[in-house]
Amino acid sequence: MKLALIGYGKMGKIIERIARERGHEIVCIIDVDNREDFSSDAYRSADVAIEFTVPQVAVSNIRSSFAAGVPIVCGTTGWTELLPELTKEIEKGGHTLFWSSNFSLGVNVFMKVNSYLAKLMNRFPEYNVEMTEVHHTQKLDAPSGTAITLAEGILEQLDRKTTWSKEVEDSASAMAIKSIREGEVPGIHTIRYESAVDSITMTHDAKSREGFALGAVVAAEFTAGKKGLLGMKDLLSFD
Repeated sequence: MKLALIGYGKMGKIIERIARERGHEIVCIIDVDNREDFSSDAYRSADVAIEFTVPQVAVSNIRSSFAAGVPIVCGTTGWTELLPELTKEIEKGGHTLFWSSNFSLGVNVFMKVNSYLAKLMNRFPEYNVEMTEVHHTQKLDAPSGTAITLAEGILEQLDRKTTWSKEVEDSASAMAIKSIREGEVPGIHTIRYESAVDSITMTHDAKSREGFALGAVVAAEFTAGKKGLLGMKDLLSFD
C-alpha cells in the first residue's frame, strides 16, 4: 500500500518505520516546510495518508487531503469541536476520514471497560468519579483527547454526571479531569470512583509510542478503499 505521512516528528518517524516493516511504501512526507506538496503527484498517488501534527493545523491538513482525493487517518487531538462541520463535508463530498483520540488497542479495550464500569456505578450514587491524565510536556491540548473520550463514555452511562470540568469539580454534576504534563510520558489515564468506605481505581499506562503508531498503520490498512467517517469502533468491531 502507498502511504503519505503528514507530520514528521517522533510519531511520524515511528509510523514510517512500522509502515515499512509491514511492507508499505512511503510516497510522500509532508512537514512544516513543504505543505505545498499536498498538491503534488506523489501525495495524490497515496492510498491513505496518516496525520499526526498539532491541533492548530490538523483540520487544514484534513481538508487538504480531501481536496487531493486521499483518504486520511488522523491522530491529532484538540480540534474536535469542528468534527460536526467536517462530518458534513465528508458526507457531501464523499471523502474519507478515520479519526480516533487514541489508536492503542489497549486503550480502546480500556475505553470499553470504562463505559461498562460507569454503567455499573450508575446504581451507586455514593461514589464520586474523577480522572487524572499524564502526558509528556510537548502535548499541547489538556485534557487529552483520550481523556475527553473516556469522560464522554462515563457521562453516557452515569446519570449524576452531565459534564466534565478541567482540574476541579466545579459542580456536583461535573466530573473533574486533572491534567499533568511531565517528562516524556507517552500517556497515563486513571479513573477513580471514591466513596467514604472505599475506592475503585483503573489505569491505562502506555509504555511507549509504538502502540499508537502500530494502531495508526493498521487503521490506514483498514481505511483503504472505504468512504465516510470511520473510527476504532469500526476497526475493532466491539459490540
